[in-house]
Amino acid sequence: MNRLLSRRTILRGLGAAISLPLLDAMVPAFASPSLAATPRRLAFIYVPNGILMDQWTPQGIGSGFELSRILAPLAPHRENILLLSGLAQNTGRALGDSTGDHARASATYLTGVHPKKTDGDGICAGISVDQVAAGHVGTSTRFPSIELACEGARLVGNCDSGYSCAYSNTLSWRTPSMPLPAEVNPRAVFERLFGAADEKPADRLKRWRNETSILDYVLEDSRRLNTELASSDRAKVNEYFTSVREIERRIQLAEKDSAARPDAPPSTSLNIAKPSGVPADFVGYAQLMFDLMAAAFQTGATRVSTFMLGHEGSTRAYREIGISDAHHPITHHPSPRRSGSD
Repeated sequence: MNRLLSRRTILRGLGAAISLPLLDAMVPAFASPSLAATPRRLAFIYVPNGILMDQWTPQGIGSGFELSRILAPLAPHRENILLLSGLAQNTGRALGDSTGDHARASATYLTGVHPKKTDGDGICAGISVDQVAAGHVGTSTRFPSIELACEGARLVGNCDSGYSCAYSNTLSWRTPSMPLPAEVNPRAVFERLFGAADEKPADRLKRWRNETSILDYVLEDSRRLNTELASSDRAKVNEYFTSVREIERRIQLAEKDSAARPDAPPSTSLNIAKPSGVPADFVGYAQLMFDLMAAAFQTGATRVSTFMLGHEGSTRAYREIGISDAHHPITHHPSPRRSGSD
């Protein structure tokens, strides 16, 4: 049980490559605090227009601030959070380019650069801060960064008053002219994190149809590893496998549901249909994508992620909170409705 494991230990099997979370066996007994410390992660979560800022902004400044009703769930983590205000991006304003506020909002969010108004060739924004971070820490992980979203990620065409859809549907820009598409399919994210690159498409399809767990393919490797781990690390691995299996099970259930709803409407106003494996309700969808992002961080697959919960022109209706009207049109209403679930 004294074997020292590499932090990049991967359990392999036919069609699977499962990275492990940080275990005690991966840290030398007399390691320096810097070596033993868990690497820091960086995630940017984007929520589109329509926010009632008085419901989000805490009262007071410094350590004595009072959390608003919407921020109240963060109370257990109060000592570990920092809330910042006054970060408006002036580069998101028209600056002579007339209409197109929605495209500029997401384009400037992480770049700080006023985007070039074009719906075709010559798109230009700036390198986003997540990609700056990925350039520094991404060489030590499997993926420099992971880009996620809960709505269609079309990057071509005109999505807002002459602005390319690239400005509206992604937050990440590797270069000023290279936007990174966000992945909206939970199954695709799962396979990217846990599937083997050399798995044959036919074998992968067979696994999906048979609902075989990807963990079954690494059982032999995991049993061998367990004999070499201390009880505390075995508990960590078992808890982690349970989490992975639960994510996989939810994707399988969503895929079954999708198959039973062949005439389900598209998820966005851009007529991009939901991919198979997306839960029918938005809350379940968002939770699944958040859990996939957490798994990517837990295994060290990446340390940088962006997550776009919706795009600025979204016509999604959030019926889960009792509002059946489409989101974007509501934001243009002169007197936003306020209710117990606003």
